[in-house]
Amino acid sequence: MLISVVVPAYNEAEFLRQTLERIQQAFKENECQGIIWELIVCDNNSSDRTAVIATEMGATVIFEPVNQIARARNSGASIAKGEWLLFIDADSYPTPDLMAETLNVVREGQFIGCGTTVEVVGGTMFNKLRMERLNPLFRLFNWSGGAYLLVQRDAFEAVGGFSTDLYAYEEIDFVIRLKRYGRKQNKKFTVLHRHPVITSGRKGDIGFFSLGGLFVSNFLAVILFGLHYLLPKAIVRWLGSRLLGYWYDQR
Repeated sequence: MLISVVVPAYNEAEFLRQTLERIQQAFKENECQGIIWELIVCDNNSSDRTAVIATEMGATVIFEPVNQIARARNSGASIAKGEWLLFIDADSYPTPDLMAETLNVVREGQFIGCGTTVEVVGGTMFNKLRMERLNPLFRLFNWSGGAYLLVQRDAFEAVGGFSTDLYAYEEIDFVIRLKRYGRKQNKKFTVLHRHPVITSGRKGDIGFFSLGGLFVSNFLAVILFGLHYLLPKAIVRWLGSRLLGYWYDQR
């Protein structure tokens, strides 16, 4: 069984080496017969040493010129060879215990994929509380953010991957479509919570402009997420590319 780990990365030189080291360590501590893995980094038009670091760490690197995380994830998946795809954000990493749970999901055969709750490390207490407050909602609605998301390869292709019409909440849209497809296949999606993925709290510093950008961008993201079910996709895509720069600003 081959698992392809796909890491989308835009100017992630600060975090990427640690992320890849922790991913490799999590797999090494869970070596078991029949499970092998590959590591793919999608360089999403970075201007720093992201691609160099990824190569030094033994990852296969693919370049995606359009700054959009949905495109980066899809591009990484396009060269993946695995029967399972594990998407991990470049500022996030699994603990060995989380990886053990993930491999159990793969082996059990009744799941189409899984996500996880998050534990925020670093940054302000405000941002930690802001991000971790979503954990109960993830468990309640059986949704997941994109920091750590496992999906069966065939299912990923069947639902068309991540929507490139969305510049935010693309992972929620993906999970909704994945669960709908899974029900037809009599397979489940689950949210792991005993061992959350570790993610950075780098955004959301307590400052006037930072908080203003955070609240405005989140509000607009929710509006556009709802509108993408109602308006032509091209309009939503155009608006998202111009209004949601908070998540795509130069780092």
